[in-house]
Amino acid sequence: MIKRGEYADAGIPYYWIIDLDPPVSLIAHHLAGEFGYADDGEHTGTHTARDPWPLTIDLAGLLP
Repeated sequence: MIKRGEYADAGIPYYWIIDLDPPVSLIAHHLAGEFGYADDGEHTGTHTARDPWPLTIDLAGLLP
């Protein structure tokens, strides 16, 4: 993943990958120091994030 390495090199602390193919899923990545990014697995349904700010999102609600 080219962008993943570029994001890490730029110091971007968080990014999400959202797949809009049903069921909508999200993988939240966070910068884990010299090791690049770590993620907390794939989420479907509702996702609640703590960082960089508290947010709860209904993933299915992203579709029209």
